[in-house]
Amino acid sequence: MRRGIRGITATALVAGLALAATACGGGDSGSGGDSGGELSGTVTFWDTSNDAEKATYRKLAEGFQKEHPKVHVKYVNVPFGDANAKFKNAAGGNSGAPDVMRTEVAWVADFANLGYLAPLDGTPALDRTDDYLPQAVGSTKFKGKTYAAPQVIDTLGLFYNKKLLKDAGVEVPKTFDELAKAAKKIKAKTGATALYLRGDDPYWFLPYLYGEGGDMVNARDKVVEIDDGAGVRAFKTIKDLVDSKAAVTDATDGQENQLKALKDGTVAMAVDGPWDIEGARAGKAFKDKKNLGVAPVPGGSTAQGSPQGGWNLSVYAGSKNLQASYAFVKYMSSAKVQQQTNEKLSLLPTRKSVYEVPAVKSNEMVRFFKPAVDGAVQRPWIAEGNSLFEPVKVQMNKVLTGAASPEQAAKATGDAYRKLLKDYK
Repeated sequence: MRRGIRGITATALVAGLALAATACGGGDSGSGGDSGGELSGTVTFWDTSNDAEKATYRKLAEGFQKEHPKVHVKYVNVPFGDANAKFKNAAGGNSGAPDVMRTEVAWVADFANLGYLAPLDGTPALDRTDDYLPQAVGSTKFKGKTYAAPQVIDTLGLFYNKKLLKDAGVEVPKTFDELAKAAKKIKAKTGATALYLRGDDPYWFLPYLYGEGGDMVNARDKVVEIDDGAGVRAFKTIKDLVDSKAAVTDATDGQENQLKALKDGTVAMAVDGPWDIEGARAGKAFKDKKNLGVAPVPGGSTAQGSPQGGWNLSVYAGSKNLQASYAFVKYMSSAKVQQQTNEKLSLLPTRKSVYEVPAVKSNEMVRFFKPAVDGAVQRPWIAEGNSLFEPVKVQMNKVLTGAASPEQAAKATGDAYRKLLKDYK
């Protein structure tokens, strides 16, 4: 998740991206498919990985051609922040959509609801499904059908600079209250700010909400929950951390600014995910890679929780080369490729068998993030789930700038949810 505004459709981009989508999508897939039992033609793959990951993903994707010499993989890296709107524009216009897309978990139900994804049940794309982690499968389903294959699973953790915390004489905080109390000592002893707080991205709001025992909605009972007491306390927590100078934040470019601050050592801690492990270790603060520590995201007043995230592989319903696309998804979500992804990037596999491989089992980040993933909170996998983030983003900005109180922000978010989810209380 990587990442700009996670899971948000940037609707303003749609018109401007129309030309670009047509130019680099899957319109040239050809009709090769399965010719005489041998796959052929072109598979256009939109990869949404970040700068630290894309070279690895490109190499892995092009490796499919070694197994299927008559298939050409057209690799296109699409920035995460543009990908949702760009795909909708291309698929909705039936021109330029890729054959296969690396799809953020919150997008699957949305795209499937619009009819843009091919069901994968009964196709070669779904291979050894009993090997997938049960929690990774949830986001691939919509209305009883499977629209994606799980590729990467993740959650958030607390990245910390071991030297800075040691120099300040503080322990890794287990709650945001402990972090706030340690902030003055960190500043006085090291000059660093305790935490970079992602104020630009509502996905990063969820640990504060879960930490107060809350959630966005209860999808089973169709009840909006974000405007209850837990939602108010969550907004208050982020406001207090910034106002007390325990945290620094930014309304834009949080992904880049947070990573730079962590790499440069100007902040001691940041809430981040496994996708930024290699990026963080590239900084001067982590020339000694062992200086990067990872701990559970701090808890709130009543609980501790972090959202389940990850990436799936989906096939465009209008692909002209479905058979080769199914085979490509099978390959990219295979245990072999997931193992290679972990060894190169420390990303977490979605297949149980890969965790038994010695090289994966001994990976330091896997040892932390796998238990964290096992305890992560699943989001509502509903068609509107992706749209739940925009109201939070708006209100986070208002709270952090003083334009709204935590109470006003929680109420406004709840009101926005009820307009979006007509049958929710």
